[in-house]
Amino acid sequence: MLTNAPRGTKDILPSQIENWLFIENNIRDICKRYCYEEIRTPIFEHTELFQRGIGEGTDVVDKEMYTFEDRGGRSITLRPENTASAVRAYLQNKLFADKSLVKLFYIGSMFRYDRPQAGRLREFHQFGVEALGEQNPAVDAEVILLAVDFLSSLGLNDLNLKINTVGCPKCRPIYRQKLQHFFSDKLDSLCHDCQSRFDKNPMRILDCKNDSDKDFMQDAPKIKDCLCDDCREHFESVQKFLKSAQINFVIDDKLVRGLDYYTKTAFEIQYLPLGAQSAVAGGGRYDGLIEEIGGNPTPAVGFAAGIERILVALELQKLLPSIKNQIDAFIVAVGDEAEKFAFELLTKLRRNNLTASMDFAKRSLKAQMKQAGKSDSKFALIIGEDEIKNNTVTVKNLSSSEQQTISVDDVINFIGKCSK
Repeated sequence: MLTNAPRGTKDILPSQIENWLFIENNIRDICKRYCYEEIRTPIFEHTELFQRGIGEGTDVVDKEMYTFEDRGGRSITLRPENTASAVRAYLQNKLFADKSLVKLFYIGSMFRYDRPQAGRLREFHQFGVEALGEQNPAVDAEVILLAVDFLSSLGLNDLNLKINTVGCPKCRPIYRQKLQHFFSDKLDSLCHDCQSRFDKNPMRILDCKNDSDKDFMQDAPKIKDCLCDDCREHFESVQKFLKSAQINFVIDDKLVRGLDYYTKTAFEIQYLPLGAQSAVAGGGRYDGLIEEIGGNPTPAVGFAAGIERILVALELQKLLPSIKNQIDAFIVAVGDEAEKFAFELLTKLRRNNLTASMDFAKRSLKAQMKQAGKSDSKFALIIGEDEIKNNTVTVKNLSSSEQQTISVDDVINFIGKCSK
């Protein structure tokens, strides 16, 4: 039906916008304190950007992307995530020319053709940060700390931070061989997706929702036994920085994240009251992505958080603020002449930074007063024949029902003082 939004999408109604603004204001506040600057990238990109950046063989690229051919015959994809787009913008606009460490954040819509579920639709919104140009493990810790501080600022304190290292191109091939050797005689016991991952990316078998509880998974090789010295030292340093910031964490050997571009640090933050869908933020280091897209070898680290899932968590815990959108004045005009008089006053109120409204349906005095009450206005400004004749306004306080007559010249100052 034309009156229904496409499956997996949802209108954000005026009554819900304040909740979104509450989260977005917290995002901008925390990013300002951490010196991250906002970036806005296009909603669609060339498909190859995500094929090369995210990795062919991943669920995102193979199953979930919204890809189409435009009228020029180019393959275009609605962004399924924003890291690849931020990196593309970093390279195209030469953001690296001004400083060695570029710190960015974004808020925006992402698109994945997946089964809609609570807190994750086909159009969903993410907040994320990217720190590009520095390999110091302190930057990994800073990014993780920013994510934890952001979620804590919303009141979500029952957080579970999991960290791991996924190695690098130097040590990961060794781990890959060990995994393939381990799973080679267990393929028949794996789900169809994991059977296909066996050759493409066996690490992804470790965090499969279908196979993770099987007994043999506990005996799977651990990447910590295959790490090169550089990856081991980096991971140990990340842990030291987190401990120095008094951040609690657990090491999860099976945490690998779902995208191919991760190297070394990987992390996920869970909000445990959400149950099965408890992951609210996750990310890690991606030192090879910028080179893969066409830039010089450049270290980078970042994370993304799902705003819808955070909203579900806030609603579940009754942590959303109670926001009352009270307006300063509602003008009640009786008669055509009064309507013109009222519209002039309405304009003056708004131009003096006051919130004001009026009835445009030319209803009765009783009906307009009822609407003034429903509008949650502080005052009703009543204009009729007598008010026009005397150049006055009848001002009624809708909370106390007290009423007084004030000259038109003084009413703006009066409403302004009462609104402070």
